[in-house]
Amino acid sequence: MEFDINQIIFYGITFGILIMTIAYTLIRYIYSKEIFYISYCFMQIFSLVYIVAYSKLYQISYFVQEFSLVLASVFAVIFAVNYYEGKFLPKVSNYKELILNTFLLNVVILTAFYHYILFEYLPYTIIYAILFISIIFNLKQGFKPTLIYVIGWSIFCIVLFIFDFKNRYIGLGYFDLVLVVFALEAMLFTISIAYKYNDLKKQNKEFEKMILQQSKFVKSGEMIANITHQFRQPLNNISYILINLKKRFESEKLDKIFFDKKVNQANEQVSFLSKTIDDFKEFYLQEKEKDDFLVKDSIQNALTILNPDLQKDSINLNLKFETFEDIKIFGVKNELSQVILSLVSNSIDALKNRHNPKISINVVSSSAEVIIEILDNAGGIKAKNLKKIFEPYFSTKEEGTGIGLYLSKIIIEESFGGKLQVQNIKDGAKFSIFIEKAI
Repeated sequence: MEFDINQIIFYGITFGILIMTIAYTLIRYIYSKEIFYISYCFMQIFSLVYIVAYSKLYQISYFVQEFSLVLASVFAVIFAVNYYEGKFLPKVSNYKELILNTFLLNVVILTAFYHYILFEYLPYTIIYAILFISIIFNLKQGFKPTLIYVIGWSIFCIVLFIFDFKNRYIGLGYFDLVLVVFALEAMLFTISIAYKYNDLKKQNKEFEKMILQQSKFVKSGEMIANITHQFRQPLNNISYILINLKKRFESEKLDKIFFDKKVNQANEQVSFLSKTIDDFKEFYLQEKEKDDFLVKDSIQNALTILNPDLQKDSINLNLKFETFEDIKIFGVKNELSQVILSLVSNSIDALKNRHNPKISINVVSSSAEVIIEILDNAGGIKAKNLKKIFEPYFSTKEEGTGIGLYLSKIIIEESFGGKLQVQNIKDGAKFSIFIEKAI
């Protein structure tokens, strides 16, 4: 069979478009794990097999052509269902809604039927029909990704219908119209998926914010217990101060020097209580504007909250600045506190019932970077778990939520533009935070 050079070129362009779409969706799936990416990828793989067989450029059996069409149609259904937004069945509360929805459904069926008559490629018609249903039964939601796809195809169908384009096209002897379909599908899918990706990104941001706040309150009962513990000793000290003042007053031995001394002691205890409240309050504040702040302040805020747990389990914590203490970074201070609290909390949990438990926090500064190292002697992390340690909902603890380390990594990478790494050392594990210094 002889082929026109223009026909070969157009088929080649179509093959190229399909291959690029396959590669694009496969890469997107690897990074996002969204089902609609991989199902669309497989649909296009079988569409490529179909169009190669259909072109007759290669000796491929008719059975392979038809079988690939069936598989492409199956994956088209899987893609459309996973890409579908809103409710599948509309809520019908009266006869008017029933009549309206029946009418709209007929519009979809007729339009989809015309779509198939025009292009004669079932997988794309299936996607168009299902996503069209998504739009008409969920009009109020206004789903942009689906809307763009459906409107694009609808406009194209209407234009072809008005100008009787298909008959004119065939009459003039141009290349097969199905090739135009593959090009248009790729274009509409790319635009639609770009909106979908941005929506997913926005949803992930909102989800991360929600999880961040939830993670702060997961141990709210424990935190309240820590505040109680923090307050008990200062309140006892204030009580003793008042008893001493009362005894001196009753014995008429209360002089100004002693009185001033006790008042100063009482003020110190009140200041400690006030600072403790401020530290807890600051830690639980919602996100605020980024600014330069001292690393030591952020670490101290976290340790203030964790101090009762350290004392309860007799854990020796050593904070060491290997260069100088007044190191500043740019970001949200309580977000770094959240990361420090999460990492040290993990070490505290791992060190329970350990002999001579120790945690070290080393802060190292170079000309451009700050490195915060958190080390413990809890025996380390199993090799099989090291690669999964930062995955969401992965936890080695029975009652663990699996969000602490995941969120810590997200905060360091996205909020501070840094890195969070973990490795096993001689007696335990070491978490290293790398953040650029403030200018």
